[in-house]
Amino acid sequence: MLEASVGGCDERGPIARIMSSVTVLPIRIYPDAVLRTRADEVTRFDADVARLVDDMMDTMRAHHGAGLAAPQVGVSLRVFVYECGGVSGHVVNPVWRAVDDELQTGPEGCLSIPDIRAECTRHMNVVVEGFDVTGAPITVDGTEIVARCIQHETDHLDGVLFLERLEPAVRKEAMRAIRSAEWFTDPAKVGS
Repeated sequence: MLEASVGGCDERGPIARIMSSVTVLPIRIYPDAVLRTRADEVTRFDADVARLVDDMMDTMRAHHGAGLAAPQVGVSLRVFVYECGGVSGHVVNPVWRAVDDELQTGPEGCLSIPDIRAECTRHMNVVVEGFDVTGAPITVDGTEIVARCIQHETDHLDGVLFLERLEPAVRKEAMRAIRSAEWFTDPAKVGS
């Protein structure tokens, strides 16, 4: 748990002090098996799920991510959070569908595969349905970066990494970069 504060006291008197707690969970790094395993459906919408979503939001923001799926923090539940394209939120037990046939190709990366970015093709417009932490049904329309995020994070819940969505030549180059990355060759240096 990290504690952040702003303010204090000086000779002019008290200055406003803001205290907040932030929980940053460790990110699982490729080739961790949890990243390749289909996550379980959430069946109980309780305080544990709400806390998981809060902790995942803190973790995503601390790592400057656009989205984060529960398996990336070692929890095998079908939950993801997102903050991109001017919107943020979470979806429990997501199911997405393409709105049309329009595709987008652009750079994609993953917090579980540090420093690796590659051109990946995804649907341009999608709709995801699922639930919020209370079990209430929600629907999120996504286009461009939000659509990319929905597809990427839902893939994580199915045990699929973005590497599998790459064109063969691009995937081969990405795998070469991974094999030579310091975090892959020396896992003790992850996060250092």
